[in-house]
Parts: sequence; C-alpha cells; structure tokens
Amino acid sequence: MAESSDVKVLGSWPSPFVLRARIALHLKSVNYEYVEENLESKSELLLKSNPVHKKVPVLLHGGNSVSESLIIVQYIDEVWSSSAPSILPSDPYERAISRFWAAYVDDKWYNALRATLLAEGEEAKKAALAQAEEGLALFEEEYGKLSKGKPFFGGDEIGYLDIAIGCFLVWINVIEKFSEMKLIDEAKTPRLFQWADGFSSHVAVKDVLPDVEALAQFGLQLRAKFLKTPH
Repeated sequence: MAESSDVKVLGSWPSPFVLRARIALHLKSVNYEYVEENLESKSELLLKSNPVHKKVPVLLHGGNSVSESLIIVQYIDEVWSSSAPSILPSDPYERAISRFWAAYVDDKWYNALRATLLAEGEEAKKAALAQAEEGLALFEEEYGKLSKGKPFFGGDEIGYLDIAIGCFLVWINVIEKFSEMKLIDEAKTPRLFQWADGFSSHVAVKDVLPDVEALAQFGLQLRAKFLKTPH
C-alpha cells in the first residue's frame, strides 16, 4: 500500500459521494482511516474541515482538508500519480468529456434518482423514473464511445466516470426494489448491465459497497423524514 501521510476520510455509510473518495483511495492503494460521521450531530472535526458546506465526504491529508467528492477524486489522482493507473484519462479531450458527464451526473441525473425515492404521487414518481432512464440511455451510448470495447468507461481499469456513475449502483438496486422495475436491464442497456457487474465486483469497490437491504431501510426512513418536513 502507498504511504498515507495520515489520510482520513470523513463519511457516512449510505452516501454515494463518500464511496467516490474511498474507491479512488483503494484504486491507488492508499492506506487511510475511515471516520463515520453522525450527520444528525456533526462532529467538530467535520464542521472545522468543511465549514462552507458542512457535508461529507471530506478528505484529510497532511493537515489539509479537501471537500466535494469529484474534487477529492481528482486530488487523489494527482497526489498519488505514481500509484496505479491514472483515474482521469490522459488524453485532454477524453478528460474533458469525462468531466462533462460527471457534472451531468451530479447536476441532473442524481436529482432524478433522488426524486424517485422522495416524489409524492405516482405521476411525479413516473416522471423521475423516466428522467433516470433517460440518463442511463445516454450513459449506455457514451460507454460505447469511451470504453473502446474494454470493461470500463476508463478502459482497462476503473476511471473517473466509472467512479462518478458507479457510486450510485447500490442506490439503483434500492430504487429497483421499491419501484419493482429494472433500470439497468440486460435487454435495454446491455453494455451498462455488464459494466455494472464488473464495477461492483472490482476489488477496489466490493468491500465498501453498502448492503442493499440496509440501504433500503435507510431510504424508507429518509422518505418518511422528507414527507414530514415542510417543503
């Protein structure tokens, strides 16, 4: 394992964004300490380390703190550049395309996934599911271009866009469980279907993925809390 220089990740187990940081560290074989945060009663360390957003994940490294999951992944890739393959593509155009789609994931697609769990009424839920499926269809097409026939968006190894999308796979399993429909389907999205299996079973990923049943219970609690809160 690479030298850690006192690396910590402040996180919360259900968070797909925390998974990004942990997967990137695993890909680079970096030793780190994972610190589980109680987001109902945030620690002084979290509030001090991320005073602007007060959110996880936060990466602590050598006395410095880095926030926002995609920025953390890029930081890890640059700091441990000599460890394992690069997470971001080396080609400038491919790097730009990966960043574009990762931004789409966070700015648009994530909101559709979240809405499938929290939407009130069947029509709102159907609209959210349709938007989530639209995103998956776009990823199916983009995978064909970026992977060049290899197992991952990043080629032979997991890359930036794999991490950006793949961290949501367990939540997709939960949504499929609640909606009783398949979002990643061998018939509709055959490339993504194979990719999802390869990503989830990768040595850098499989040990940090939360349990689907535990996540489903958390999802139910999240929905109940959201419906009780005025919005």
